[in-house]
Amino acid sequence: MTELHIAKLDASSADFDQQLQKLLDWDESDDLEVQQRVLAIIADVRNNGDQALIEYTNRFDHCTINKASELEFSRATLTSAWDNLPTEQAQALQIAAERIRAYANHQKLASWQYQEADGTVLGQKITPLDSVGLYVPGGKAAYPSSVLMNAIPAKVAGVSQLVMVVPTPNGETNQLVLAAAYLAGVDRAFAIGGAQAVAALAYGTQTIPAVAKIVGPGNIYVATAKKLVFGQVGIDMIAGPSEILIICDGKTNPDWIAMDLFSQAEHDENAQAILISDDGHFLNTVEQSINKLLLEMERADIIKASLNTRGAFIKVKDLDQGAEIANRIAPEHLELSIEDPEALCQKIRHAGAIFMGRHTAEALGDYCAGPNHVLPTSSTARFSSPLGVYDFQKRSSLINCSEAGADKLGQIASLLARGESLTAHARSAEYRLK
Repeated sequence: MTELHIAKLDASSADFDQQLQKLLDWDESDDLEVQQRVLAIIADVRNNGDQALIEYTNRFDHCTINKASELEFSRATLTSAWDNLPTEQAQALQIAAERIRAYANHQKLASWQYQEADGTVLGQKITPLDSVGLYVPGGKAAYPSSVLMNAIPAKVAGVSQLVMVVPTPNGETNQLVLAAAYLAGVDRAFAIGGAQAVAALAYGTQTIPAVAKIVGPGNIYVATAKKLVFGQVGIDMIAGPSEILIICDGKTNPDWIAMDLFSQAEHDENAQAILISDDGHFLNTVEQSINKLLLEMERADIIKASLNTRGAFIKVKDLDQGAEIANRIAPEHLELSIEDPEALCQKIRHAGAIFMGRHTAEALGDYCAGPNHVLPTSSTARFSSPLGVYDFQKRSSLINCSEAGADKLGQIASLLARGESLTAHARSAEYRLK
């Protein structure tokens, strides 16, 4: 294992802004070769449907599928996966699902309307999406928690058809994923993955139904395919590497902080883990904890690579300055491991999820706290929000003019339309004038 050399920044340094920007830069530029491959796969699936899916599944997942019907998991298979889970796992999944559903129920948007003095009614109608596709990574990278986080809000929103796709390399299925699909109310599930699965969900095949929106994480081929089919369907987001930012006042157990940093660094070498503190001695103590605990970690090489390339300790003059820097970083996960997190939280404007206090480990949010773990990365928390029920609902404007309202608004519309030289617009409004 290489030596650990985590970057150390001081907010009082003259070149701090440049150092911070260099730390945050994440250039996952489009790979043209990958894009060309994905475009070819999408075109093949559009043109050849099920046959293309079968060929790609056999080639990439090393399966021996002969007909498209073999790609679908039966309802009995999903039920069996749930029924045969070890009791402790089943209980953990059940509790997590209940908490995610309870939180999601608070997010539902409701239709509304109001009436003006002349009788005109304006409002907004909320309707769920008809269908949603859920991509779930397969093989060794199996995430039943992602099934719950993506599927349950969709069902709470009222989505009537939820279609899950999950690759099964060498025919290997993950029973926890299938059990989570059963528990979350997935309607249909298929053993397909990669760009071909995204294409099938976007355009439909003889067997796979086309959906209105595709959600869920995947590799670069999946992410590229989601980019390329956007517009034909909606997508949740294009997620970058996982991130954690911790602001600590130096009074939390340094082992806890070290392990919280590890919890995201272990995702992959490009994950980012940053600690901000106004206590320089504490930063040194956490580094000692990192060196001690790293020896115990199964994914030590990944953690070390992540910390060496994208990790950092940032020394600030006070916690308010820490909050300012946090807003510039706009992290996916933000831990406020301090005495009074509520007060500092008032100064946080940009973060995907905020974990309050010393006892709230980010990992709780990944699995079972309740709020969604699908969060904006790469500073997109400046303008994006966590996945939620609202992502599976649409808003339609309602306008119902009274005769008096049509007269009043028609005069205004006529003037504005003629100012834009759109005569038909003007005359359409004028026809309704008294």
